[in-house]
Amino acid sequence: MRSMPACRKDFLLNTTLIQAAAFSLTLATMPSVAATLPVSEIVPVKSRQIDNFKIGSDQKLFGKLEFIGGIEMSSSNALLGAISSIRFRPDRKSFLAVMDTGHWVEGKIKRDQKGRLAGASDLTVTSMIDANGRSEQVKERMDCEGVALRDGAVLASYEGLHRVDSYPDPGFARSGPVATLPLLIPEQSLGGNRGLETIAVSPKDGPLAGGTAVVAERSFDTAGHLLAAVLDGPRKGVFSVVRKGPFAVTDGAFLPNGDLLILERRFSFAEGLGMQIRRIRGGDIKPGAVVDGEILLNADMGYQIDNMEGLDVIVEPGGDIRIIIVSDDNHSILERNLMLEFRLVEIETAQEKTRTM
Repeated sequence: MRSMPACRKDFLLNTTLIQAAAFSLTLATMPSVAATLPVSEIVPVKSRQIDNFKIGSDQKLFGKLEFIGGIEMSSSNALLGAISSIRFRPDRKSFLAVMDTGHWVEGKIKRDQKGRLAGASDLTVTSMIDANGRSEQVKERMDCEGVALRDGAVLASYEGLHRVDSYPDPGFARSGPVATLPLLIPEQSLGGNRGLETIAVSPKDGPLAGGTAVVAERSFDTAGHLLAAVLDGPRKGVFSVVRKGPFAVTDGAFLPNGDLLILERRFSFAEGLGMQIRRIRGGDIKPGAVVDGEILLNADMGYQIDNMEGLDVIVEPGGDIRIIIVSDDNHSILERNLMLEFRLVEIETAQEKTRTM
């Protein structure tokens, strides 16, 4: 075999070096695929059923809410926890939740033969992607506190860097936000860790005609009321929610008639944890209004509660209205991951229906 001339070897070597340099330059200038793909993980879940809401009692009816059942969730994976809001899909089993650590949570509930909550499937937990295309896990930048479902979109509200981002649905878990909604509330009025905990999309045939509402956790107007707004629709504008003592708003969802349920939580070392659910008439929500409502449920440490952060409404095929609330354990061994379910048992009168319009 003839040996390759030295000049030919030099030419090939130089060509290879040039190609390698060009390839390296291309990689350096291309967006990093690894950096834009979010981290996704399957989190196994073990569930323990909760039969009674009031500790040591078999009482089922609490005002206008009937306790159906609940579960306490745990996992060998430390990622489980910090759930701040939840929304159920139309099949009433599949849900999307968010963690305040900047993660999406997808899963399904399981029911027993009596229709009570029995458990949850393994969860798919995915890091949220920020507006720069990064899988961002810095809490101050991706402190997601609320989530809502709208036709073709998932809306997420954030504290710290206050905003409401819109993600495509399907595809939210692999996408950054495609739009940011105007807040209407001046950003300087929102406290750093007391911002938009609640975001909810109203029924299209309700008083807000499908408008998206937000309520602040503990940010106040000049009169000391909680700041809130309808971000779009015919009643677009800022309104206020009467503050109830030590309670802070943590989530909310609309009933089929357009009334807004808000979940509120309190904590003090003297009294421990407490929670309540308040119902605000949809017809009362309009620009400039100061709204208040009936307390449907109030519970303290004598009940199966924890740091209750998320609430959603499910309508069963027969018309039953279910309310599901979840807790945020803050990734602490002192707190629990709970999911509790109630049925709204009130019968609305014609006069009450008129007041919602």
